Amino acid sequence: MDLTDIPDDVYGGEESPPEFDELKSPDTLLRDGPIRERLLDVVVGLRTPTKVSTIAKRADCGTETARDYLEWFDEMGMVHRHTGRPVRYERNDSYFQWRRIDQIREEYSEQEIVDALDDTITQIEDYRAQFDVTHPDKVSLVDATREQNLSTEAAWEALSEWETLEQRAALLDAARRNNSVAGSKPGPVDA
Repeated sequence: MDLTDIPDDVYGGEESPPEFDELKSPDTLLRDGPIRERLLDVVVGLRTPTKVSTIAKRADCGTETARDYLEWFDEMGMVHRHTGRPVRYERNDSYFQWRRIDQIREEYSEQEIVDALDDTITQIEDYRAQFDVTHPDKVSLVDATREQNLSTEAAWEALSEWETLEQRAALLDAARRNNSVAGSKPGPVDA
């Protein structure tokens, strides 16, 4: 018997298939979640200053409820509040970067961070050699398709991966430096 085969005696034959029409749609599941989580999902996606009413609409909640949570998110440093009429909020990238660095420090030993950084730097160096520039922003997608004999999609994917590696290296290096952050515990050190 193959490991992927299902034995004949697994099903009693009396079971009916699931009623797919009775299952909740993904949209309903997202709308029915806790308001705080829905607002947090919206906040994470804010790239430009956005009105409270727009944020509330995206999170499917009341404007005053959104305003209360956004004030709380502002106090925590998760968002920037832009005063004026109307008040607008946008995501604080520094907060989310700090959180990611703190998570890396908590989840990985110093040696694991150094090893991941070494691997990332090696991959970056490979891209630098391939494209003969120091950063993906200096590469023309048009030139890359011609010079590298790549499809536009393949060149774009390579440059996107390179950009991601650059961001990963910056995060890993910040975690490696282990700058003390208020509220974070020191990570294990493997010598």
